[in-house]
Amino acid sequence: MGNRKTIETLNDYQRESRRTWNLIHTDHAITYPTLGLVNEAGEVAGKVKKIFRDKGGVIGDTERETLKYELGDVLWYLAQIATELDLTLEEVAQANLAKLASRQARGVIRGDGDAR
Repeated sequence: MGNRKTIETLNDYQRESRRTWNLIHTDHAITYPTLGLVNEAGEVAGKVKKIFRDKGGVIGDTERETLKYELGDVLWYLAQIATELDLTLEEVAQANLAKLASRQARGVIRGDGDAR
């Protein structure tokens, strides 16, 4: 593959990977809520993982309550991003349902890619 460097250690990788790095300034209003959204989504995923690991996939009242609060955090960050983009949550929800209905009607509800 031409100019490919041999990577023998993680230090080699670290040094070589830096060649493709660029500082991107993120002083925009959606940066913080976007990072918060993925953090909270990760917390939801972690709680679900532990339900399957520790409880055999049984979601009891305690787990449901915990997930309710985590999902609330996800919703809060989502609302902040939508607000910064001058979108309402209803607008986002309607657009999503329309997209899914279109995919279903065309028989492409499953699969990969945004443009299906």
